[in-house]
Order: sequence, then C-alpha cells, then structure tokens
Amino acid sequence: MTTDSAPAPRTDEVRPDLQDIELAVTGMTCASCANRIQRKLGKLDGVTASVNYATEKARVSYPAGAVTPEQLVETIEAAGYGATLPPPPAAENSPATGDPATDSAAPENAHLASLRQRLIVSAVLSVPVIVLAMVPPWQFTYWQWLSLTLAAPVIVWGGWPFHRAAWTNLRHGATTMDTLVSIGTLAAFGWSLWALFLGDAGVPGMTHGFEMTVHPGHGGASNIYLEAGVGVTTFLLAGRYFEARSRRTAGAALRALFDMGAKEAVVLRDGREDRIPVSALVVGDRFVVRPGETIATDGVVESGVSAVDASMLTGESVPLDVTEGDAVTGATVNVGGRLVVEATRVGADTQLARMARMVEDAQSGKADVQRLADRISGVFVPIVLVLALGTLLTWLAIGGGATAAFTAAVAVLIIACPCALGLATPMALLIGTGRGAQLGILIKGPEVLESTRRVDTVVLDKTGTVTTGRMSLARVFPVASEDADHVLRVAGSLEHASEHPIARAIAEAALEAGSTGSAGPGTAEGDGLLPVTAFENVPGQGVRGTVTVDGERLEVLAGRPELLMEARCVLPDDVDAALLRARHDGSTAIAVGWKGRARGVLCVTDTVKDTSAEAISMIRDLGLTPVLLTGDNATVARAVAAEVGIEQVIAGVLPEGKVEAVAELQGQGKVVAMVGDGVNDAAALAQSDLGLAMGTGTDAAIEASDLTLVRGDLRLVADAIRLSRATLRTIKTNLFWAFAYNVLALPLAAFGLLNPMIAGGAMALSSVFVVANSLRLRSFTPLTPSADGGLGEQSTGHSTAGREQSREGVSA
Repeated sequence: MTTDSAPAPRTDEVRPDLQDIELAVTGMTCASCANRIQRKLGKLDGVTASVNYATEKARVSYPAGAVTPEQLVETIEAAGYGATLPPPPAAENSPATGDPATDSAAPENAHLASLRQRLIVSAVLSVPVIVLAMVPPWQFTYWQWLSLTLAAPVIVWGGWPFHRAAWTNLRHGATTMDTLVSIGTLAAFGWSLWALFLGDAGVPGMTHGFEMTVHPGHGGASNIYLEAGVGVTTFLLAGRYFEARSRRTAGAALRALFDMGAKEAVVLRDGREDRIPVSALVVGDRFVVRPGETIATDGVVESGVSAVDASMLTGESVPLDVTEGDAVTGATVNVGGRLVVEATRVGADTQLARMARMVEDAQSGKADVQRLADRISGVFVPIVLVLALGTLLTWLAIGGGATAAFTAAVAVLIIACPCALGLATPMALLIGTGRGAQLGILIKGPEVLESTRRVDTVVLDKTGTVTTGRMSLARVFPVASEDADHVLRVAGSLEHASEHPIARAIAEAALEAGSTGSAGPGTAEGDGLLPVTAFENVPGQGVRGTVTVDGERLEVLAGRPELLMEARCVLPDDVDAALLRARHDGSTAIAVGWKGRARGVLCVTDTVKDTSAEAISMIRDLGLTPVLLTGDNATVARAVAAEVGIEQVIAGVLPEGKVEAVAELQGQGKVVAMVGDGVNDAAALAQSDLGLAMGTGTDAAIEASDLTLVRGDLRLVADAIRLSRATLRTIKTNLFWAFAYNVLALPLAAFGLLNPMIAGGAMALSSVFVVANSLRLRSFTPLTPSADGGLGEQSTGHSTAGREQSREGVSA
C-alpha cells in the first residue's frame, strides 16, 4: 500500500502493467520501521507496497518500465535499511533444493548469535549493578564507581543496536522504537555521569535507596540511574532475542515445506543415467526413482509399478499404488519398485512450490486489523516524545525537582515502545498459517481470517467435493431367471470397450468380481472378460456388440431402457421395479439384454466420500448451514444430501447458475463460503465471501479460492474455519493487550508511579506475552483424525473438470 491507510491490492486486481516482487529487508527493529519503508516506497509513482516486520519481507507492485527493482532497493537503502533482490529465475532454488528463508539461515543465525552474545554479557554485568542499587545495605564505599564500570559497556556496547538504529533514523528525519530506547538509556547514563563527576554522587560513602515510584524533590544530584540504563538495555535485548528466535520457530512449517524435496535426480539421457541437481530438471525430462528415493518433481509414471508414500505431505499412512500413466508429486517417496517418471512440472510450478508460495504470501500480507496497528505505530513515537517532554516540564513546573522530572520522563520513553503493537498481528499470522500448512490447509491471504468470522452458510459442490467424483457400481438387479454375476460379466465385457465413466465403472466391477467363465480368443488381456466383436456406441442411448459366451455369440445391448425397447427386447416386471428403485436412490440405471429379453439392471452411482457425513456434522457444530449445490438432477442431489445430512439442496444448475445461486444467498443477507473443486466451480468460488478449494481439484478452482484444502477430505473445511477463527482471536487478544498496556502504562509513568527499570522490564514482557500467546497456535488440534502431521497431499487422479454431469438417463 502507498500509505498506512491504503490496503495492498489483491493479486487478482493488479493491472497488467504492474509487476510484483518480494524483497528481503534487513535492519528493521519494530513496526515503525516497516511503516517508514512502506511510506518511502509508496512515494514512488505507481508503486504499492506492504512491508511485514515479522517476516522481514516487502511485497511490492511496481509499473514495469517506469520503476526498476534496483530503484526499489535504493529507496529502501536511502531510508537507512538494507534490501536484497530475489535470485534470478535461472539461479532460483526450487522448493526441492532450498528456499530464500533457508538460504538466509547463515545471516539469520549470525544475527541471533550476536543478540545472544550481547544479552549474556549485558545480563552478567547488569546483575551486580541492579542488586547494588536495589539493596542499600550492600552499597559499600565506592560501589557507585564499580556500578559505572559495569554499566558503561552494557549501555554503550550492549545497547549499540538501539543507538545505531536511532542515529540512522535521525539522519533521515524519522523516529522509531529505537529512538525511545536510545534516548531513555543514554539520558539515564548521562544523568548518572553528571551526578558522579559534577554532582555529589561520586563522594565516598554515597548511598541511595531504590523506590518503585517517583516522589517530588527526592534524590537531587546524588542520585544515579545506572540500574535503569542497564536494566532497560538488558530487558529489551532479552525481548528482542526471544522475539527473533520465536520468529524463526514460527516459520518452521514453511521451511519444512522447502526441506522435504529431493536434492538430486537421476535423469535418462542418451541411454545412460546422469545425476543432476533437481533445479536443473526441465519439463519432459525422464528420471529414475528407485525404491526408498524421493520423487524429484511432479510428473507422470512412464514405466514401472510401485507404491508411493505421501505421508510427509498428507499425514496419510497408507501408500498409494501407482502404475503407468498415473501422476506423482514431488517430495513423496517411492516405497516399491523402480519407476521412470516424465517431469510435467518443475521449479516454481510444482505442487510443493505452490503450497509454499501460498503460505509465504499469506504470512507476508496484512489483515485490516494490522493496518490499524500500523497507522497507530506510525504516529506513536513522535507523540511519546512530545508526551515525555511534557512530563518533564510539568514535573518541573509543579516543583517536583529535576530528578523526579527526569525519572518520570525516562519512564514514559521506555514504557511506550510499541513493540507489542507491531508484533500482535504478524506473529499470530505467521504461526497460524504455518500450522495450517502442517495440516494441509493453505490460507491465501490474511484478509481470509476476517472472512471466516462472518460466514454463516457453507455451499458445497457435489461431485468431487461431497462425492468422490468417480462412478462405481452400486448393485446388480438380475431378472428372476438370471445369475447376477453372469449378467455383470457379460455387461462388463461389452462396456470394457467404451471410455465412458459409467462404462468404466461397470467394467472395473466385472474385473473385481473375478469371473471364472471361459475366456476365449479376444479376451481383454486374459483378464477373465469375454471376447467382444462388432462393438458399437449408440450416441445418447448406450452400446451394443457381440459377446461370445461359451462359444455362443450373443448380441448384447446395454444402456437406456429405450435402447432395448427399440430393439424389441421384452422388459419384465423385475426390470421396471429395478429402474424405479434406481431412480428413487439417485442412481443411473443401465439395462442389459440379449436374445430379445432384458436380463438385468446395473445401478451406477457417484460414491459419497466416507468422511462427508462426518464433515457435514462438524460444519453444523460450528453453527453453519450447509447447502448442496450441483448441476446434477434433483433426484440424485437429494439422495446424496440425505445420505450426508444436508437439508437444503440447489440442483440442476449450470456453472453460471452456481454464481447466481451464491449471489442469491448473499442477497438474502447470508455470508457464504463456497467449497468446490472443478473448473465449473471457479466463478462461484470467486463470487463467494470465502472460497475453499479441494487441493485434489483443478488449478482454476484453486486460484479462485481463498483457502485450499490440500487433501481431498471435506472434514478439513471445519478445521480450516476453526483455525482461521483461532488465529483471528489470537490477533485480537494480542492487539487488545498491546493497546491496553500502552493506554494504562503511559499515565502511570507520567505520574511517576513507575521506576524506569521496571518500565523497561514491563515493556519487554509485553512483547514476550504477544509472542507466547501467538505460539499457542502451534498446538491447534484438528478435528480430522489424520490431518495432524501432514503438509499437503499429492493428487494422483486426473482433473475433476467436467465430472459434473447429469446421471439421469446417461448412456453407457
């Protein structure tokens, strides 16, 4: 955003002439720093920026040709901070080999090591100074000079990060939290030096007591404030160290995503195997995956049969069988035989990279609640400086004395640092989105959190969302004189030659039934099916062909009842009853006949997912109303809805009708969440107040959604909403205490009710509280039993686009 009040534009609203870039920013010490960089970038023509203090990233949109990335870096550096451009595409690490976060681990660790060193040395030197100041009986002769000897390195060297940042900001005419800390500690140190060298504090035998509050006229030139200077410095160093360490811990989920992949791949080139870095793979490369190895990138199995363990991504313990033509996902592990895979996606296009990018985008964004905190932080420091000056003058005016006035003013400077305010939102967002990634819930942006709070209606697509999206044989109704297995075998043999989803379901069921009849010449690969000749597809009606059964050639028909009737086949009463029952159950009925008579009815249906009924119950428990929205006919839709426990059904709608249905619900005052997986759901997902895409669905649906449920488990809808609400609650709790802390503490300091050292400790503890409260999100417990421990799921099926189709009377 260009100013503190202007939100960063949504990705789908960015104009074509704008380019996006993410810069790594160094040198920020508080939310005021992020605000300042954001304002500086926003002054460039056409540039919008969002700078996140917690992630130390700047997301910038800039007009191509008018502004260059180098100019953006120069602008940040001119403001007194550092910035780094992302690596060029050719050198960019894929998620399988690393990421910018881990690539910067060395400087980040060096920063933590430096903070730790300063903290340890400062703490060791500060303890004697604070103890001597707080326990008057221990104040031996010349104790004050020992205190000065110990305090000087703490205030000057230990507090150097604060002084350096304050000086940098001062040179650019800006103020931040470091300004308050530096002025406060140096003032305490300067006052003590004056009292020791020019006042009465340096005389032998000088003692003074320690008080929690300030009293008018107390102290004078014999008081020193070295304990305040070292205490504030040490407390703030501790707060900053634990804050930095917690930020690193909070980003562990994102780093885990990047660390999961393979580092090398064995490619087949010119008949030989070459081992290359995964980053060198290109689309079309054929690579070998041996048992126990990690699959290098997304691809399709070219040869081999194996099982793939996706538990690192999904948390699912059962490996998935794959064979020629099946899709596999990078970062999963081959646990069976040798596979040869053709790469279909590499680098930033892989599923793992997209997952990581969505998490990183969400962590780098800003919610509306944070923008309010940013606006306050931007003006807070100057106000505090004025308030501290006002406190000093007021105490002097009422005759409180220079010492009391100085003490109260320093306490105001120290207690008012807006660290907690700047950390309140980004820390919760960082940890909440990271926890979501662990559970297979990808939150696209921080604004999603605010949407989940208001949702009251959940609209669910049927095919591929509530159901599996795959047709399967439900039952076989043979006429009185026929055997069900025989009818299925004959029908399955005929349907085996068709590519229609219903035909495939019948053929697969026949194969699974393990027919034992004789398979003569022409049998499909010796799989037990009967030989078929003269196969013919009758558009809109069904199929016909000649099936050889025990040497007898039968003219078999399978499809709509009308197909058999046109061929003058007799339909016994048993068939009519079966057709009526199939329609009542919402199944697609396929009549089978030969020799002028119908022999049975096969009922095919889209199988409801095992977890869908439980998922609907979870959604209801959250106080939400589920609605089934489908392009299928009303009979089928109501049958599915009744099975999973949905009362409201909207059926028979085209893709554009889904958008209208969502808009109509919104027009009734409902806040709608839409759950879908296909291309035909993309527009409705975009129209809804909150879009949730099944990760096993199409790219179009995922791009149009706000949340992606990486696994195809509908129960994750409830977990996603619960996690989003928990994250938002944490943000609000953090903000409440950050605001309340400053509102309550500033008057106490101004009225002389806080010693500066106690104020410093309280300020540091406020930041620690915000971080600790945010870290509680790491223990968020999902309702979905198998959700914990996974970071996503591979999809080995084909796109669900186009699955949504009416089953009533569809030909086989």
